Amino acid sequence: MSVAEFFDMGGYALYVWGSFGMTALLMGIEPFLVRGRRQVVIKRVARILRMNTEGKR
Repeated sequence: MSVAEFFDMGGYALYVWGSFGMTALLMGIEPFLVRGRRQVVIKRVARILRMNTEGKR
């Protein structure tokens, strides 16, 4: 098997390499999305805690 045959993937190269590329792209984006969601949750929890402490006064 040659290198060219390997990268051709038996005629399915576009599907196979496209799938690998899309997966790599999404895995690269995911940490940024998680960080943004984390910040939103932290702000929401802080707001709830402030509301609870103000209500007890």
